[in-house]
Amino acid sequence: MDAQILNRQVVLKAANDLTDVVRFLAMRGWAPATSSNFSVRLPVVDRIAISKSGVDKYAFSTHDVMVINRQGQPVAPKNAKPSAETLLHTVLYEHAEIGAVLHTHSVNATVLSMTAQDRIEIEGFELLKGLSGNQTHDLLETVPVFANTQDMVALSSLVRARMKHGPAMHGFLIASHGLYTWGRDLAEARRHVETFEFLFECLLKMRERT
Repeated sequence: MDAQILNRQVVLKAANDLTDVVRFLAMRGWAPATSSNFSVRLPVVDRIAISKSGVDKYAFSTHDVMVINRQGQPVAPKNAKPSAETLLHTVLYEHAEIGAVLHTHSVNATVLSMTAQDRIEIEGFELLKGLSGNQTHDLLETVPVFANTQDMVALSSLVRARMKHGPAMHGFLIASHGLYTWGRDLAEARRHVETFEFLFECLLKMRERT
């Protein structure tokens, strides 16, 4: 099969899969209006499918997916604009085990990120086992919280350093902003979003009772 045709088919499949996930997240209220950004690694060297900038996620379609290289530069369509936070995606893809990255803007994640200092610690919940590699609820899951900034170069450098030198993690929060999580594929990344959202809601409800 011609390589160019094969690549088109690969991109179309990725766009369809990404669209299904984005619509699911939007329907849950975790990607309101034009917020949030999403990507999946393509089985083509140095290529990532990512959501275009400024798209209403409730109306998201395959036409709202573009292809970038590992430097975050547009590949197709050439005139398409990726998210301003593309560098955070490319930093995460420096890790070969990451195949998809999802960034959401839920109320729970945003509120928690504004009330935390530099991290949120979660323990004792059965659903912690929804995060890949966790075999028991009897552990401490740490979610780093990074200060919000428009300087994506600086923020991506902080994330890179934390991924390289810090304890293993499944996601992080940006203060007053939202959640970044990932997985080996889109299915795992979506499961991580659902897991974190359940845990974040539990934490907030527990605070209401104190």
